[in-house]
Amino acid sequence: ETHLSICCTRLSITLALGTGARRLHVSSAFSAKVAMSRFEPGSSVNYEKMRENIKIVRKRLNRPLTLSEKIVYGHLDDPVGQEIDRGRTYLRLRPDRVAMQDATAQMAMLQFISSGLPKVAVPSTIHCDHLIEAQIGGAQDLQRAKEVNQEVYNFLATAGAKYGVGFWKPGSGIIHQIILENYAYPGVMLIGTDSHTPNGGGLGAICIGVGGADAVDVMAGIPWELKCPKVIGVRLTGTLSGWTSPKDVILKVAGILTVKGGTGAIVEYHGPGVDSISCTGMATICNMGAEIGATTSVFPYNHRMRTYMHATGRGDIASLSDEFKDDLVPDKGCEYDQVIEINLSELKPHINGPFTPDLAHPVSEIGAIAKKNGWPLEVKVGLIGSCTNSSYEDMGRAASLAKQALDKGLKCKAQFTVTPGSEQIRATIERDGYAKILSDVGGVVLANACGPCIGQWDRKDVKKGEKNTIVTSFNRNFTARNDANPATHAFVTSPEIVTALAIAGTLNFNPETDYLTTPNGEKFKLEPPTGDELPSRDFDPGQDTYQHPPKESSSVKVDVNPASNRLQLLEPFDKWHGKDLEDMRVLIKVKGKCTTDHISAAGPWLKFRGHLDNISNNLLIGAVNIENDAVNKIKNQLTGEYGGVPDVARHYKANGVNWVVIGDENYGEGSSREHAALEPRHLGGRAIIVKSFARIHETNLKKQGLLPLTFADPHDYDKIRPDDKISIMGLKSFGPGKPVTAVIKHSDGSKDSISLNHTFNETQIEWFQAGSALNRMKELQ
Repeated sequence: ETHLSICCTRLSITLALGTGARRLHVSSAFSAKVAMSRFEPGSSVNYEKMRENIKIVRKRLNRPLTLSEKIVYGHLDDPVGQEIDRGRTYLRLRPDRVAMQDATAQMAMLQFISSGLPKVAVPSTIHCDHLIEAQIGGAQDLQRAKEVNQEVYNFLATAGAKYGVGFWKPGSGIIHQIILENYAYPGVMLIGTDSHTPNGGGLGAICIGVGGADAVDVMAGIPWELKCPKVIGVRLTGTLSGWTSPKDVILKVAGILTVKGGTGAIVEYHGPGVDSISCTGMATICNMGAEIGATTSVFPYNHRMRTYMHATGRGDIASLSDEFKDDLVPDKGCEYDQVIEINLSELKPHINGPFTPDLAHPVSEIGAIAKKNGWPLEVKVGLIGSCTNSSYEDMGRAASLAKQALDKGLKCKAQFTVTPGSEQIRATIERDGYAKILSDVGGVVLANACGPCIGQWDRKDVKKGEKNTIVTSFNRNFTARNDANPATHAFVTSPEIVTALAIAGTLNFNPETDYLTTPNGEKFKLEPPTGDELPSRDFDPGQDTYQHPPKESSSVKVDVNPASNRLQLLEPFDKWHGKDLEDMRVLIKVKGKCTTDHISAAGPWLKFRGHLDNISNNLLIGAVNIENDAVNKIKNQLTGEYGGVPDVARHYKANGVNWVVIGDENYGEGSSREHAALEPRHLGGRAIIVKSFARIHETNLKKQGLLPLTFADPHDYDKIRPDDKISIMGLKSFGPGKPVTAVIKHSDGSKDSISLNHTFNETQIEWFQAGSALNRMKELQ
């Protein structure tokens, strides 16, 4: 048992937080603090401090506050002196905790080790979910992952024990589901090294995806910087019913805002329609908010959240949330920077794709649209689960459809996979019969992990390059993301629609109006899905997969074998030499969409996430070269020969030639992976010059000492040629708000001079000058 103190007036109770988890003794004097199970010492719910900060800021601003502002400003390091201007100033914040998934935790912990600090300063956890490849089925795939990744798991477990970080073992579940079940609560501020960390907004939390270097700052006890977010309000009216699900809300919003419409903003849902959505449904909506570039998304505290906290053993936090509810909902009369209205009673089921999550279609129209565009109608595989849609309610609603099909003698025409979000969900759906129904209809239950959603899928039914369609309840559907096949047309939708389309075997099926045919020729229509929000018999926690850090860790050893191809200790990046960056080569001029998947692919490359030199061999291998419309084929300007992007970058570095990347709009959208910033820095890159950046990637580049710059005139993108030399001038007077000048030397002897903007503040300029944020941290120790 974990015994932690909790402050409450004349109160001595035993509190269970985290279903089936350790018990917690509660005592001492009141300050509205609740310590949580599976939390490290010092972790607490502190509503009083947040309320005090909110009062200070509300008085200063003299206006009503949105919920987002209450929670964010409630975590200000200096609420009295902090300059606050939405969309302009940088805030210095004190997040409550850090969460890291295993693929990003490797580099985050390597950076923390490099910092020289003895222990993390805030409660932190590592979650093993990304390195388990889907091949056969849950148990077999998990066992294989433990064997293949033993070195990495051992590193993460021992590093966690050494530095005071909780460790969730492989098989425990997906990071975001574990956070929802154990760590998120209304008003908490949590940062996570995964772009879908905003999932916790379904429980009224501000949960933000970041790169590993940001996590290191927070774990080191340094105030964390975030540009003061704008706030987009989404007002919900009406009631969800029938085939329409929470997923359809975010599918609709993605269609409205596009993949970059939420950049620099928190999306705040409000209005009378909120109460018709379950807590886990709200988490689904917040989770996929990452696909519109939002900083995070959040819902106001309500009875659905209270019910969920009671069901997951956190009833005492629910009681405190009730007491402080005024701080956990928006003020009346608060103003949003933009407002979107959605009537849930009129909202129809949606399906988005292919190749981008903001291409929204009503399910009733997708068959005709697919025919018109030449997209394959046959659904090869339906995949439900993932961090976005793997709740008990999701699985129950999918199982209700599968049961109808089974009762009529039908099974799925498409292959069908099921990914439970956590060990708790797996154990509970197995106990309650959902897993059997989904298996009987043709489903394969995979491990409690990310699996195909992030490309961890050993797919065998189609060849690479073979055009095909899959439908998933995931959040992201970039080219080749799920199965490494660029010809796979991936569509994202709700688990209910995935199940229906897998049974029908075609996109040309609208379950609201179309009929299925039984083996005996009978026509029947599926009834709308149903499912309990929460299990009637409480959750079954399943196996205990959590390792708490020991109180005494001086004897714990963290070994990194110098000969390892999976792990590599980090060497500091070189400091800025104090001069302008002159005559840099254009490594590649990227055409069109360039996500972090294009910059640093996942899938089979995940195994090298702890080895910077090895993973750098995937740098920009998915990006399209504007010179020849090819991927991973660029001209080496020193030799005149064509080669792979990483090979040419290494050649330039070996010859002392700095280089830049030229990119298009929303460069670096998608995952939070900081490898997409570490790799170009490691291979000799100095600047990334684009039309616009995605938020997390821009910050990651700054953290590693690179210059993320944007064209003052987007048309200047067209002036740059692949064989140009580019100089960045005026760096000695580099300052906040001051554009820099780029001189472009063309091979014909002509020159162009263009203006480049940046978003650096004084602190971030110090990162650049020191060579990285980590270098700067060491200078200040």
